[in-house]
Amino acid sequence: MLRPWISNLLIACSLLGCNPTEKKEVAGQDYDLENPDKFNMPESLFEISGITLLDGKSDTIYAVQDEEGKVFRLAWDIGKQVHTKFSKKGDYEDLAILNSEVFVLKSNGVLFSYPLSESAFEEAENVTELKHVLPKGEYEGMYADPASGDLYVICKNCPAGDPKASVTGYIFNPKKDSLEAPRTFNVQVDEIKAITGKVSRGFRPSGLAKNPVTGEWYIISSVNKLLVVTDANWKVKKAFPLNGNLFIQPEGIAFDKSGSLYISNEGDDLFSGNILKFKRLKR
Repeated sequence: MLRPWISNLLIACSLLGCNPTEKKEVAGQDYDLENPDKFNMPESLFEISGITLLDGKSDTIYAVQDEEGKVFRLAWDIGKQVHTKFSKKGDYEDLAILNSEVFVLKSNGVLFSYPLSESAFEEAENVTELKHVLPKGEYEGMYADPASGDLYVICKNCPAGDPKASVTGYIFNPKKDSLEAPRTFNVQVDEIKAITGKVSRGFRPSGLAKNPVTGEWYIISSVNKLLVVTDANWKVKKAFPLNGNLFIQPEGIAFDKSGSLYISNEGDDLFSGNILKFKRLKR
């Protein structure tokens, strides 16, 4: 015999046309951030930081980790990796591929680049180091826009700014603007705070990427355990707190051309590093 409350629920659902077992989606959310496909990293990428895809193709993931001057290449859910060394050990935070060139961002704002064709070798020979393009600061997030040829770099902690008020980002074309002051954009912290209260000490981004389906910017913060979504003009539209049991230390973010979202997490004492994949919800 059904308990009265279960019977009432079934009757109500029957009248309303609902399914009592159907998972409820959060309004305005394009991804179910609680149910990813998980790809655990090999030991070499325990401290995975940035990730990117070539032209949105999901067959190969390019990644860097915090300590070694190497770019790693992996196929989804296959533990074997190959790598290309581009520099000595250092604090490398993100990478991007632009116009057949690989760019790697160091935490101090220095950039390294080498031809994508050299990814076939264990060590790149034609490496360029770009210094003094970005103002002094701490950086963790970078995105390459193939349409404009621009690189977008967002500041995690810059002396010139106030993370409690706004976060500054820089835009430049590595082929044209390497000797000129970069253009800027800003994300207002009050707009994030209006949606969630998780930025009382400021917003400190660790990665950014543009959603190819919606044109929105997705900005992730490991410090704040937060995913922020803005429109094309950097006005904040949504902010989603991240489950700390699932997002151990979210450092990198990328999209494939179908709109699936990838977020990389550095490992800790209990868990290996991983990449979480979220398919775009159908509307």
